[in-house]
Amino acid sequence: MIKGLRNFLENKVQNIEEIKSIIPGQIGQKRGKSVNFNFRVQRETITGLKCLASYGNTVQEVFIVTNKPDILITKISELKN
Repeated sequence: MIKGLRNFLENKVQNIEEIKSIIPGQIGQKRGKSVNFNFRVQRETITGLKCLASYGNTVQEVFIVTNKPDILITKISELKN
């Protein structure tokens, strides 16, 4: 798991009631470098949402299983503010 992801999921995301499961995915490299942890929703999937977490030049997919992706997108965007 990339730096900052476990803390973000445990402290901010896992208690959202619309979430059924969180599945960390593949870790890869990206161009450029971010100095802060970043988490964003990339797209909806059949089972919920595909999100991307990034720190430095590393990125990790995170899949969230939910029946209410629209509500979850709103709640995740509110976490960043």
